[in-house]
Amino acid sequence: MLRTHSCGELNETHVGQEVTLCGWVHSRRDHGNIVFIDLRDKKGITQVVFWGKELIKKIVDLSPEYVISIKGKVGRRPKGTENPKLPTGQIEVGVAEFEVLNPSKTPPFEIAADIETSEELRFTYRYIDLRRPSVANKLTLRHKVIKAMRDFLDSQEFTEVETPLLTKSTPEGARDYLVASRLNRGKFYALPQSPQLFKQILMISGLEKYFQIAKCLRDEDLRADRQPEFTQLDIEMSFVVEEDIFSLTEKLLKYTFKKALNISLETPFSRLSYSQAQKKYQSDKPDLRTGQEKFKFVWIEDFPLFKYNGEEKRWESEHHPFTAPASDQLPKDLSLISARAYDLVLNGAEIGSGSIRIHQRKLQEKIFKILKISDEEAQERFGFLLRALDYGAPPHGGIALGLDRFISLLTGDASIREVIAFPKTQKGTCPLTGAPSRISAEQLRELGLNIKRPKKGGKKK
Repeated sequence: MLRTHSCGELNETHVGQEVTLCGWVHSRRDHGNIVFIDLRDKKGITQVVFWGKELIKKIVDLSPEYVISIKGKVGRRPKGTENPKLPTGQIEVGVAEFEVLNPSKTPPFEIAADIETSEELRFTYRYIDLRRPSVANKLTLRHKVIKAMRDFLDSQEFTEVETPLLTKSTPEGARDYLVASRLNRGKFYALPQSPQLFKQILMISGLEKYFQIAKCLRDEDLRADRQPEFTQLDIEMSFVVEEDIFSLTEKLLKYTFKKALNISLETPFSRLSYSQAQKKYQSDKPDLRTGQEKFKFVWIEDFPLFKYNGEEKRWESEHHPFTAPASDQLPKDLSLISARAYDLVLNGAEIGSGSIRIHQRKLQEKIFKILKISDEEAQERFGFLLRALDYGAPPHGGIALGLDRFISLLTGDASIREVIAFPKTQKGTCPLTGAPSRISAEQLRELGLNIKRPKKGGKKK
């Protein structure tokens, strides 16, 4: 190891010890023949002291964000110069040797918690932005939340399974991101909007309890709480009813809040039907906080199964076409059919959605027909699911929790971009890498594609 200690762990018990520290120059204060530098790493800050003309001559160019290594002896700070705000504020390290591991240009903004700069600049230089503890701590919290969820589900005998990223286009309400296949000219993969059909097939496979920290992608217009790619905790179980999923989710969140935030969450959560929420709050995402409550959850259930699209003169799924109706006997008035679907709302924001699924082929085909999905189209888009339902599909259901939105609520951020390591802008671009970008003519030829350029004065085709 290049260092013996971190910059956040030294205290008075280390006085007299020889130590080696590595980190970034956080700040520099020159006082003639003595120079004080605050050295920063992930764990904290330690004051290191350079004195003597010869040593100080060697650090003339040492500026903020240079990466350095120092070796020296730990000593007590002179009385009256202690810094009670720092865990290392009672000590300093007298430098005997140092090495510049890498110089740095002047950063485009300060490494400070209270800076005001544009989001675009911060995300273009995200590696600088993430050096700020106030920003990095959000990723640390994200790690703790996901670890707690994994640990809890493992204790409940769930199996984590990764499902494919290159899959079939089965639109679920938003546009798919499409990937051209080089080996199958003229055909395309779709990036998954969710692992919905794969997790249902895992239940048919007899796995019974599945989860995944799943990447999902949707080509849709963006808002503060949306990204083209997002992460969800995906859960599915066999031989369950709604109460089983409510109970598991509440226990999961209770465990997660305690482990990650040391907060004791009250359970069970409140419940409202969709009609009750609309009548009382004029919203299916009500904020039930009444006073000083850090968090208030509520289940919204009994959603309508269908909604009518007046423009296209047809019925659509309120959630998705694999949601089971409250009864197998469907009345003629489709507006009266309730779904075995539920949302989990936190402080007025939906953080989770799920349902009991259709597990019988005849009922699934009936729902497709109501949605004006022809037999031919159903076979083309969902034939693999229909075929699987013929082979002893158990009753099953699940839920997906949006982790980006959930964690942004925990941190108090208005935008989920703040809790994502490398977020996209509202236009779907990556300020750091410049994606999306053009590809070469050779790459296009390999895929059997060409791009039509707009004519002068004309529109792009």
